[in-house]
Amino acid sequence: MESDYAVMVKRRLALGNLMPRIRTAYRKGEIDAETVRHLTLASKAQQKDWLALFADPEQYAPRGFQLKQWLFGGQSIPTSAALFPVEDYPGQIVADLFGEDAYFADADLFWQKQNEAIAAKRDALLEAGWAEVVVLEPGQYFHSWEHEKTPKTKGGKVFIAVSHRGEVEVHEGWLSRKEVRRAAKKAASADADGDATEAATVARPEATKAMQNYLDLHRHAVVRLALVAHPGVALRLMVAHAVASSGHWQVEPEPQQAGSDAIAESVANSPAQQAFDAERQAVLALLDRPDYHHSVTQPGYDAYPTAVVFAKLLALSDDDVLRIAACVMAETMAAGSAVVEAVGNHLGVDAGQHWQPDDAFFDMIRDKAVLNAMLAEVAGKRCADANVAEKAKTQKKIIRDCLDGANGRAKVEGWLPGWLAFPVRAYTENGSLKTADEWARVRNLFDAA
Repeated sequence: MESDYAVMVKRRLALGNLMPRIRTAYRKGEIDAETVRHLTLASKAQQKDWLALFADPEQYAPRGFQLKQWLFGGQSIPTSAALFPVEDYPGQIVADLFGEDAYFADADLFWQKQNEAIAAKRDALLEAGWAEVVVLEPGQYFHSWEHEKTPKTKGGKVFIAVSHRGEVEVHEGWLSRKEVRRAAKKAASADADGDATEAATVARPEATKAMQNYLDLHRHAVVRLALVAHPGVALRLMVAHAVASSGHWQVEPEPQQAGSDAIAESVANSPAQQAFDAERQAVLALLDRPDYHHSVTQPGYDAYPTAVVFAKLLALSDDDVLRIAACVMAETMAAGSAVVEAVGNHLGVDAGQHWQPDDAFFDMIRDKAVLNAMLAEVAGKRCADANVAEKAKTQKKIIRDCLDGANGRAKVEGWLPGWLAFPVRAYTENGSLKTADEWARVRNLFDAA
């Protein structure tokens, strides 16, 4: 505890750091003690700016708490909020000589260091065996009444809450009430079946339904384009469909039903879709068939059209027949199926040759953990860690800046998200991704091949 003498010395030093006009106004009672205290945090330039406002009757000179906000650009962050060692902060720390308060002068630099410390905390918790660590956005509160305490062994999560002032709170061992009910229902079902009940992490979809629809259609587009270039594979696949009567072998084309106008526009403008449409027109010309339905395959019940096509095929070369067969197989292959995954992986499809990230792709990403993992791919783990608590909008902006080479960031060429790669790569260990599930069903068939 400081002596009265030491406190008096600090106050005199603080007042001595103020410009004479401020000290005079304080002695005359024109400025209150709280305002003077905050002015001891100001640089000489800031004191001059404040005095200009104070002297102008038409301007408002901020006082008290508003003055502290004015001095720190609207965000005064005390050193007590740091999750990292304060000595690791390379910027200036401003101390109030009237008291014990100290603040980070550079809020952006503080948040960079704080986010890196939060990311390290997250990684340590995951290594400690927690199923999931959720980093909330700054200012987003953790409401315990909406959750139930759940131990690590039963799939409990950790929530890291960050205030606008930088304070960090770690809430270990919680699940939302909805997740608890879902887990209880699953356990009851297992008991009813006579199976041993084990604690299991509640899986949540890694991608939204809209994103899954987007991925299914884009993956379908690039795989069937690849199929056109491999008629031998397409012919064998066609025979398999005929034997097993699976997918769209009725016969009808894949409808490519988009869940929104944005997805429909994205797929229609994709290079893979446009290249396939051009090949389809060439095949229609070979068959001398009009493009009534924008497809080579046109379902019907009358045998006469089939006989007409058969007669035409008899007059064509083997190469032309194989070309038509490949196009028909590609056209009837079901989007979002294990068949797309099997063909794409067998042919080593590189979706990056026919796809570029567009607005529809970024607009549908909802999972922040996924987004942070993508940021690590394009900008490196350090950048991702430094922005782990930032809003999704901010992280998306950094990714796009890296891809475009904008705002001083080095341009990243050829980035392909794991969701569109063959084989597909998920971004979270405990999340579910329909595409990955489809590939898992058939992967062993091709690993041995």
